[in-house]
Amino acid sequence: FIFTTVKADYAEKVLDVLDPKKQLIRHCLSQRDCLCARGCYWKDLTLLGRDLAKTLALDHSMQGLPAQAANWIPVPRWDGDPRDQELLRLLLLLGQLERAVRIRGWGHLE
Repeated sequence: FIFTTVKADYAEKVLDVLDPKKQLIRHCLSQRDCLCARGCYWKDLTLLGRDLAKTLALDHSMQGLPAQAANWIPVPRWDGDPRDQELLRLLLLLGQLERAVRIRGWGHLE
């Protein structure tokens, strides 16, 4: 899943760069799927319909995830640099979390 506070047309353009063959990202939630309060858009992970105990969100801003702060892993804002390696640096951590979830018998991370 991609869950973003940007408008759908912009999200689609970014997805075309991230997953041009449409093989990795199956769903995209955008601004129309967010809650709006005081002019700010908020991501509500319950909209994913997944067990939040097994759901992680990588985001550069806590503003979008205040209700599910325990699910949040901070990442720097992506500035379009094709040499950016931040998500690759997180692979080890994500793999360790996935193994911990399986060992506890919770299934898989969402």
